[in-house]
Amino acid sequence: MFNNNFKYALAFSSCAVLMIAQGCKKSFLDVPPQAQQPSVEFFKTQDDATKAVNSIYANLREWKQTAFAPIAIESVGSDETEKGSSESDATFFNSYDNFTVTASDGQLQDFWNGQYQSINLCNQVLDNIPAISMDESLKNRYMAEAKFVRAYNYFRLVRAFGDVVLRQHVPKDASEYNLPRTAKDQIYAFIEKDLTEAAAVLPQTYGPADIGRATKGAALAMHAKVAMYQKKWADVLNYTNQVMGMGYSLFPNFEQEFRIANENSTESVFEIQAQSLPGGAANSQYSQVQGVRGQSGGGWGFNVPTQALADAFEAGDPRRDATIIFRGETTPEGDVVAATGDNPRYNQKSYVPFTRPFLQNEGEDQNVRVIRYAEVLLMNAEAANETGNTSQALSSLEMVRARARGGNNAILPKVTTTDQGALRTAIWHERQVELAMEFDRYFDVIRQGRAQAIFGPKGWTPNKNEVWPVPQNEIDLSAGLLTQNPGY
Repeated sequence: MFNNNFKYALAFSSCAVLMIAQGCKKSFLDVPPQAQQPSVEFFKTQDDATKAVNSIYANLREWKQTAFAPIAIESVGSDETEKGSSESDATFFNSYDNFTVTASDGQLQDFWNGQYQSINLCNQVLDNIPAISMDESLKNRYMAEAKFVRAYNYFRLVRAFGDVVLRQHVPKDASEYNLPRTAKDQIYAFIEKDLTEAAAVLPQTYGPADIGRATKGAALAMHAKVAMYQKKWADVLNYTNQVMGMGYSLFPNFEQEFRIANENSTESVFEIQAQSLPGGAANSQYSQVQGVRGQSGGGWGFNVPTQALADAFEAGDPRRDATIIFRGETTPEGDVVAATGDNPRYNQKSYVPFTRPFLQNEGEDQNVRVIRYAEVLLMNAEAANETGNTSQALSSLEMVRARARGGNNAILPKVTTTDQGALRTAIWHERQVELAMEFDRYFDVIRQGRAQAIFGPKGWTPNKNEVWPVPQNEIDLSAGLLTQNPGY
């Protein structure tokens, strides 16, 4: 169900303009200089607006958005993943795994830069499109799409660092470049404003040429997640109830939901688009960096599942084998994984069959699932439980478990407890096994207040490791205006 036309448009437009092409990095978006349009001539026409918005989406699959930096910031600190690869390769990941990272580490800078690079592209659209003479409904939709992506980037930033710099516009003069950090509560309010305004404009669905763009459902689901991190349970319930009335459904086969053939399925609320095309502009390294190491068509073997994750699944839960590639197994697609190698386990959700042709890197056309309908149901279950609606909580939870058991009633029995605490624990466990390896577990445990108990043995310290250090280079560039997080 994925759409090549939109992905190709993203690849073309991502480097069509000099002022937008600052998002180009490594080999992804290299194009000849003569293909660049001078910035002074840009933001004049509807076509310019289209290219600018497409460049926002193109940037979401960029290295700093989907590869090493997110693994460091959003994944390896949890109990479900560890560095992987060979013992000597990219050892900087270990400092995130054991919480010894310092403010000078490059992955902090990459993650910070990656989010602000995307925010800058969004701000360019929001600052310049209003003055373009073009179709008004399309103009409003483009601005809503930019607000959605900007909110997504700020959410990633505020989870990672707490107070961050709030940039609502492209800087107009020197006084607007060096700004202090804004309190995280104000950042959250800004995110919610963007998502409210986006949801009011975005359509529920698109035609085939625009599949992959942000929808009303995506804005509402993201708003629910943002509200969940603030424990605004009535809002979470409201937003997820709305999404549950929009026609989404769980893809019948859990393992197949993550394969390329089933991208943008009925379960997809928002996913980052990628496509194998000459030149690399539409390609992603998300799959490559996590692929099975040491096998042709595999990958680099980073961000691998832990034994603790394997043990977290209930007996017979088919999601265990659909989430983890075990050394020595044969995948459902027929790939034989060597019985020996650097790592005993790999991420199956990012897996692309070894025999799939590629132009730049293995798995280059694997989309990144950002929000699935299963998470909407689990947010709904948690919010319903927290607000005393036990029957709805059990109903939403059961939908996720029913898909997982796939008609085999001998496994994954229904959760029937009506005790709020016990049901809360059951929902949290379901989030762990349903959303495993999707870059959520680390911050999920922190917002649940369980980080010291679960991550403490790894070195996690309260009143410090709730956030990562602000990149030292940013503090230096600000001449000390930016302050460091406590304990770093």
